[in-house]
Amino acid sequence: MTGMIYPAIIMGGLGLIFGALLAFASKKFHVETDPRQANIRAILPGANCGGCGYPGCDGFAEALANGTGKITGCAAGGSALADSIAAILGVQAEKDEPKIAFLKCKGSNDKTVKNCVYFGEYDCRAAAVVPGKGPTSCAYGCMGLGTCVSVCAFHAMTIKNGLAVVDAEKCVGCGACVENCPRDVLVLVPRKSKVNVSCNSPLKGPDVKRVCSVGCIGCTLCVKSCPVQAIEMKGALAVIDPAKCINCGICATKCPTKNITDRRSDEEKASSAAKETASV
Repeated sequence: MTGMIYPAIIMGGLGLIFGALLAFASKKFHVETDPRQANIRAILPGANCGGCGYPGCDGFAEALANGTGKITGCAAGGSALADSIAAILGVQAEKDEPKIAFLKCKGSNDKTVKNCVYFGEYDCRAAAVVPGKGPTSCAYGCMGLGTCVSVCAFHAMTIKNGLAVVDAEKCVGCGACVENCPRDVLVLVPRKSKVNVSCNSPLKGPDVKRVCSVGCIGCTLCVKSCPVQAIEMKGALAVIDPAKCINCGICATKCPTKNITDRRSDEEKASSAAKETASV
């Protein structure tokens, strides 16, 4: 019996010593946390999407409290959240233009040539590094393997007919899909920008047509028809400057391959048409 008591006393004594040391260390090396960090974290949406550039909402709240984070960095929260964060920090919030993800590709399964049957991992990043680099002949188009779907914390991405589709109502412009697209075929554009070129290929017309029936062929009709010179050719690819574009949609009607996407509502199109008629 005595042989069991002494070990118990020794273990208990060691426990008390180590407990005291831990208590001393916690006080000695305690780091004060800025109370604003907890207040900011409490109002963040908690999506942990990484669109702010930090490892989750906790990292973003810490960065804001220590002055390294951007107040408008949370796309999910928008301007209302930025105003609330600014109020906690006692500063003025800058206004960032709302953005939305846009796919620079119209090469659906029925519009493109397939160069192989892909049996690899169903992930665009994985397909991009194996021989063949995915199922599509166009090396610049959407693979349709769904990496963007898997990384979107807001369920704003789906795959339909071999193409990524952005749900404008759900997309917050966090940029997670853009960062994880191995072909850079997804971009963030201003939400107000409704007319966009849906091609990512720098190849010339004949080479584009060999692999895709709806790609940009570099005909320059859109450039010539734009009333505000918002479109220029970068190599063989037409590019619209959203800062100049007035969303008139004329370029979309002139495009022979119907590659320019016009996302305006019917009401917006009717209003634009009425303005054009009145100006004639």
